[in-house]
Amino acid sequence: MDARDGMRAADADRQETADRLRVALEEGRLDLHEYDERLQRAYAAKTYGELDGVLADLPGAGAVGGPVPVQPGAHRPGTVVGAEPEPPVAQVTSGTREVATGTGHWLLDEWSSWLRVAAILTAIWLLSSLGDRDIDGYWPAWVLGPWGAVLLFRTAGGLATGEPARAAARRVERRRRRQARRGRGH
Repeated sequence: MDARDGMRAADADRQETADRLRVALEEGRLDLHEYDERLQRAYAAKTYGELDGVLADLPGAGAVGGPVPVQPGAHRPGTVVGAEPEPPVAQVTSGTREVATGTGHWLLDEWSSWLRVAAILTAIWLLSSLGDRDIDGYWPAWVLGPWGAVLLFRTAGGLATGEPARAAARRVERRRRRQARRGRGH
């Protein structure tokens, strides 16, 4: 057993494996059932060896990123571990239906409640100010401002940690499970 195989994997390594599995699904190398099984194994994996096993029979699998043990005395200047950019999440095709995934969908999920409340409060403010000649100001800002600031911090944190890609993978997984349940019910 290679020393690297027994090393603990990080969340970023599990996410990289999930991204590779998504690509294999898009290319038709995996069906939805096998994709689901491997995705579960990837997120449950604790070591690099377990992650590599999830990808072993896929072309160009190679080792999952992360720390690679350096032999004593070997020095590799300028090497940055994990510096590869995360591949963009575009679309996952399942049969004839396409499930849009990625940052836009995640942002809409995060901000949709705030947008609905903003629209309702603004409508109330507009209606209540129609008969009032002395408008005191936009009072919904007292509700929307602090809530919006919290959402901005959550959005920035989510974008920095790759949450849109994880949310997209969860949506694809939920859709696959719904399709599997429908298939069993008929």
